Amino acid sequence: MNAGGDQDGSSVSDDEWERFLRESAEGVPDAPKEASARARIVTRRLREEPAPPEGWRTHQPPRRPRRLKGRYVVGLLAAVALLAVALDPGRVTGWFEDDGGAGGPLAAESERPDQPPPMEPAGLPTLDEPFKGSPAERWDSGTAGITVPVAKATGWMSEAQVKDALDSSRDFLAASSLDPAVLRGGQPAEAIALINPHQKDVQDFLATAFRAPSEENDPLLLFSRFDKEHTRVVGDVVKTRGRISYQEGERGALQVSADVTYVYPVTRAAADSGGDDEVARVIVRRETVLNWDDPAKVITERGSFSLVSYKVHMTNGGCGDPTGYLVPEYGAEQAADADGPAIDPYDRSGPVTEGTAGADGECGAATRS
Repeated sequence: MNAGGDQDGSSVSDDEWERFLRESAEGVPDAPKEASARARIVTRRLREEPAPPEGWRTHQPPRRPRRLKGRYVVGLLAAVALLAVALDPGRVTGWFEDDGGAGGPLAAESERPDQPPPMEPAGLPTLDEPFKGSPAERWDSGTAGITVPVAKATGWMSEAQVKDALDSSRDFLAASSLDPAVLRGGQPAEAIALINPHQKDVQDFLATAFRAPSEENDPLLLFSRFDKEHTRVVGDVVKTRGRISYQEGERGALQVSADVTYVYPVTRAAADSGGDDEVARVIVRRETVLNWDDPAKVITERGSFSLVSYKVHMTNGGCGDPTGYLVPEYGAEQAADADGPAIDPYDRSGPVTEGTAGADGECGAATRS
């Protein structure tokens, strides 16, 4: 004992030590608390906010990953979900979009979600149920899955003009990514007609992309196309999820941004099928920025827009040299391993980013299809 009657050189009295143990067990009212889940989510979203749109020719698109090497990633997501339920079951229901009950159609997407959609019950796509086992099973189809905001006068445009521009922007998305004739490998003439013919770099791109596809001049950067000699789109439904937004851009332009994910169920064309009706899915997400310019300030044509920038990510669309077509793989054809980083093609909680291919351009791994 020391001179004060405490053991081991401590200056804490017995009464103080007993009070410390009691407060440690019962908790101290003023003790600092861990940040809430909501606060952590907000912090993460602020870190992930995209940079300003890149110029049309300054962006280099990511490689297109093959699909399905996600057993461990899926297992981790499931473990996190189970832990969250155990800790706070009441909060978990607020994580996912309130859509009228499990299995029902999702409400329209009005803003970027905070997290990826939950895992669906296991199931393989079939000719009768091509979206089985996919979050897209609960999505709308065609332009119904693309949310268009209420129009308000912006920049040089009146409310009525903004509405027309938003409708035309949606028409461009449909003509470039949903038109059955274009999906069968046709030329996207209706979509191209909406692009400002005086925008020289884009017109040069369009003139080259369909004639001699390359990494830089690939029509898949803007348009979804399959080679009908080898691939057939199953049915007449393409599932979509996304939204359009707008703001005033440079020189008073109406700047329209679109962020949409398209899910295409496909099978081999008759010549290649050999009687095999296996169905695969190709998933394409595009972020596109368009300017509806003031003709008093920019050389343009009435009813056309200038393309500002694009970003695209494709899953199971092919990883070889560009051919101008999406090239899906099936079953055993799919890579036994994918060396690139894992990505969830249904996760819309962040922007489309680069870095989805490995150091040597190898395909990434999709956690689900």
